[in-house]
Amino acid sequence: MDNNAPTRNLALELARVTEAAALAAGRFMGRGDKEAADAAAVNAMRMVLQTVDINGVIVIGEGEKDHAPMLYNGEIVGNGSAPDVDVAVDPIDGTRPLAFGRTNSLATVAIAPRGTMFNPGPFVYMNKLAVGPEAKGRINIENSITENLRAIAKAKRKEIDDITTIILDRPRHDAMIAEIRKVGARIRIIPDGDVAAALMTAWPDSGVDVLIGIGGTPEGVLAACALRAMGGEIQGKLFARDEDELRRGREAGYDFDKILTMDDLVSSEDVFFAATGITDGELLHGVRYFGDGAKTDSLVVRGLTGTVRQITATHRMDKLHQLSAIKY
Repeated sequence: MDNNAPTRNLALELARVTEAAALAAGRFMGRGDKEAADAAAVNAMRMVLQTVDINGVIVIGEGEKDHAPMLYNGEIVGNGSAPDVDVAVDPIDGTRPLAFGRTNSLATVAIAPRGTMFNPGPFVYMNKLAVGPEAKGRINIENSITENLRAIAKAKRKEIDDITTIILDRPRHDAMIAEIRKVGARIRIIPDGDVAAALMTAWPDSGVDVLIGIGGTPEGVLAACALRAMGGEIQGKLFARDEDELRRGREAGYDFDKILTMDDLVSSEDVFFAATGITDGELLHGVRYFGDGAKTDSLVVRGLTGTVRQITATHRMDKLHQLSAIKY
C-alpha cells in the first residue's frame, strides 16, 4: 500500500473547511454583494484548509472564469504533511442565489490522490448528464435526451412523466428544455448551483432523477467526487463557447468530442467530499444564526467506503472568535 495515499478518513476534516466558509458567507445572504460573499468564503476556506494534514494543490479553483476572489489553480494548501493530494474547491456554489436570498447555495471541497483529478485548464464549461445509483450504467451522453430519459425511467421503474429533470436556466438550454417537454418528463429549472443539482440525483428525498445541461467544468469534477461515494454517475463533454475557444482547446490537447466518464473526472476511489449549506435547499439546510452562535448542515462522503454522513453542528461564536481570525 502506498503510505502517501489518503486512506485515512479526511472527510470530517473537510467538513470543518466547508462549515467555516458557510458561516462566513452566510452573513451576506440577500445583500446583493456577490464579491463580498465570495471573499468571505474564500478567506475562511483558505485559513482552515491550511490546518488540514495534507500536502494539497488546488486543481479546481472556482473563480477562474469570472475573476472573483479565488483559491487559485496551483495554490498550495494544507499543512504540508502527507498525503499528496489534488484539491477541488467551490467556496460558494451558487453565489447569485446567496446574494439574492435564494435556495441551494453550498460551500464545497473535495480531495483525491495527487494526479487523479481532471484539470480542465481554462476550459470551464461542459455538457453534463448525472444520475443516482438506480440509473448508473444506463446513461450515455452521446444519446439523445429522449433516449436517456427513457432509459432512466426504465431503470427506476417509473413512467417517463414521473421523471424529474433539473437544468440551469440558460438560453443555451432552450432546445434541451423543448425536448424534455416533448417527451413528457417533469422539469426543475434552476438559476444556479449545479453541484447541488447533481448531488440531488443521488439524494433519495430530493425528488430529482437526472441533471441535464451545460454548466461549469469545475462543478462537474466536484460532483464526480461526491457521486463516486454516493453511488451515482456523471458523464460530460467539454463545451466550447465559440470557434476560437474550440481552436485554442484543440491546440492545447483537449478533446471536445471525448466522453468524460467518472474515471476521467476523478480516477481514484480514495476521494473525499464535503458540502455545507449556506442557504436552504432540498439537499441541505442553510446556516441558522441565533443569539450567540449558529447551526450548520453538512454532507460528508468518503469514496473508499461509500459512507455518506449528514452532520448538524452548533457553533459558539464567542469561542470561535477567541480562536480564529475568521470573521464569522
